[in-house]
Amino acid sequence: MKLDHELKKLFPKAHIALDFSNEWELLVAVILSAQCTDKKVNEVTAVLFKKYKTLDDYVHADPARFEQDIRATGFFRNKTKNILGAAKVIKEKFGGRLPRTMAEMVTIPGVARKTANVVIGNAFGAVEGIAVDTHVIRFVRRFDLSDHKDAVKIERDLMELLPKSEWLGFTYRVIDYGRTIAPARKYDTSLDPLIKIYPPAATRFRV
Repeated sequence: MKLDHELKKLFPKAHIALDFSNEWELLVAVILSAQCTDKKVNEVTAVLFKKYKTLDDYVHADPARFEQDIRATGFFRNKTKNILGAAKVIKEKFGGRLPRTMAEMVTIPGVARKTANVVIGNAFGAVEGIAVDTHVIRFVRRFDLSDHKDAVKIERDLMELLPKSEWLGFTYRVIDYGRTIAPARKYDTSLDPLIKIYPPAATRFRV
């Protein structure tokens, strides 16, 4: 796909922006990142991961105290429920280790396809799909890569357009593109090389 080829030229080192030191911390960070900036998540986890060092620390965590520890990320009650619930499921069902398949990952509280794709891709190098976040949804609709609004259907369309070898990196290239070149507001599209590939996108911002 020409658009992705250009994205690779623009962002050859695009990668996940969340900080983590193991697969469990990655899952925690991804759950916290819902409706929150990666920068804020990294600020919170810098303290959180020193306080909760093992899976058992989460299994035995006091929910009320944990809510306060992650409060700055927003939606802290639901995120607490998902993270502490995930810790229990991983310990009891998966022997304390994160599973490596999509089918198993989506049985964990707080984990849908997007989160599963991010975790198994970055933690294990396993690629079963494409992580579709708000940046990707806007990109896809702006450049007419899918007629759908549903993330799962958009993912399916992208998987047909891109070779599997590009599935993991595509999401991070699109995120970098949205953050550095094409925000969801009017900007100077003459400086956007992707517009030359697909001119109709020049008039679309918040789609």
